[in-house]
Amino acid sequence: MPVRATITIALLLAAVPVASAAPSRVVGTGTPGSCTSAAVVRAVAAGGLVRFDCGPAPVTIVMRRTAKVRNTNPLLVLDGGGRVTLSGGGKRRILYQNTCDPRQTWTTSHCQDQATPRLVIRNLGFTAGNSTGERTEGGGGGAIFVRGGRLQISGSTFTGNRCDRTGPDLGGAAVRVFDQYRDLPVRVTGSTFTGGRCANGGALSSIGVSWDIRDSTFRGNRATGRGANPSRSGTPGGGSGGAIYLDGNRFTLSLRNTVIEDNLAPEGGGAIFFVSNDRTGTATIDGSTLRRNPSLGFETPGFPGIFFLGARPPALTGGTTITR
Repeated sequence: MPVRATITIALLLAAVPVASAAPSRVVGTGTPGSCTSAAVVRAVAAGGLVRFDCGPAPVTIVMRRTAKVRNTNPLLVLDGGGRVTLSGGGKRRILYQNTCDPRQTWTTSHCQDQATPRLVIRNLGFTAGNSTGERTEGGGGGAIFVRGGRLQISGSTFTGNRCDRTGPDLGGAAVRVFDQYRDLPVRVTGSTFTGGRCANGGALSSIGVSWDIRDSTFRGNRATGRGANPSRSGTPGGGSGGAIYLDGNRFTLSLRNTVIEDNLAPEGGGAIFFVSNDRTGTATIDGSTLRRNPSLGFETPGFPGIFFLGARPPALTGGTTITR
C-alpha cells in the first residue's frame, strides 16, 4: 500500500479529520458515464479513501451488484462530495459489510467484536435499495447492512429504501447493524432518512447496538409488518419502529438536535421502538422534536410515538418536544 494511503488510514482510525487527504482511489474520470456500478464495486472491495469524479452535476449510479466490503481492508471511506447517489434500482441492497461472513474473509477468531473494517459514509446518497429476500443474519438493511467493525454516517441522505415487508425482528429499510466493536455506538450526523419501508424500522434497525444520532431528520418512514415481536398468532410479525427499531440487551440511544416527524408504526413506536430485554438500556433525547408519529398498536404512556422498555424512562433534555 502507498505511504500516503497508509497515513490516511492511520489518521482516520484515530478520528482525525482528513477532508483534504489524497484519496486512495477515485471512481470515475470526470464524466457521469465513467461512474459505473462496476467501478463502485471495485473501489469498495479495494478499501481506503474513495472519492468520485463524475462531473460537476449531481449523478445517480444504479448498482448492478451489491458492493461488498472485504474484511482484510481496515478502512473504507466513501465520500460522495454531496453530488453522488447510489441506487439499488429497487432490486438489491447497495452496500454490505459482515465480519462474520467467511466469503468476505475472516480476519480474527472473534468476528463478532473486532475493530475493523471501519466504514465511514460521507456526503453520499442512497436510494431505492431493496434487501427483500436477503436473510443473512436475519435480513434487513435495504441500503446498508453492517455486522462488526465500526460504522459512521455523516452528511448523507437515504430515500425510498426497502426491506422485507413482514417479519418479527428484521428491519432497517435504510440501515441494519449488528455487533459494533467494543459496543461503541454507531454515529450518525447531519443525515436525512425519508420514505423508507420495512417490517420494522422504516429507517434504522439494530440488535444490541448503541446509537449516537445528531443533527438529523427522519421523515415519512413506515414500519409495514403486522403482529409485533414475538408475532401474534396468525400474523407474520413486525410493524414496530416507524423510523427507528432498536432491540437487544444493554445498549444506548443518544438523540440530539434531531427531528422525527410523520413516521408510522402499525404496532409500537411510530417514531422509536426501544426494547432492552434485560432492562439495562438507556435513552437520552436532547434538543429534538418528535411529532406526528402515530403508533397504531401500543406506546409508552406520556411518550407519544415511542415504545420504550429500559432501565428508566427516556431522559428528555434541552427543550425536547414530543407531540402527537
